Amino acid sequence: MAVCAQIKGYVRQHEWIADTFSLLGVGLLFGTIWVLIDYQYEVLTWAQQNVVLHIPAIMLALAADVALIFGCLCVGSTRCEGERGCFHSFKGRRHGGASLYGAFNNWIVHMENVGKKHR
Repeated sequence: MAVCAQIKGYVRQHEWIADTFSLLGVGLLFGTIWVLIDYQYEVLTWAQQNVVLHIPAIMLALAADVALIFGCLCVGSTRCEGERGCFHSFKGRRHGGASLYGAFNNWIVHMENVGKKHR
């Protein structure tokens, strides 16, 4: 647990690292989606050549990619943990009620306040 605390402390001192990891996580997410869509035919034909070996390899690669994406996003979000003044993330449906107006209003407030702390 000491390693996690050291990483959090270092990232809080150097916010550009948190921004870099957040950008890397989002880039990996959209890059993975692009690769899966663009190369789906090649991946499927390769997987059909040897189903016993290739399907588990694809599953392991996807699991590692998802773990890497979540890891990058977690390191990127450590800057806001435990601070009262940090805006945190979008409140979503829980605080806007069942109406579309409430959710839209919360989203507008969120977009207005993004990055205020860092300006």
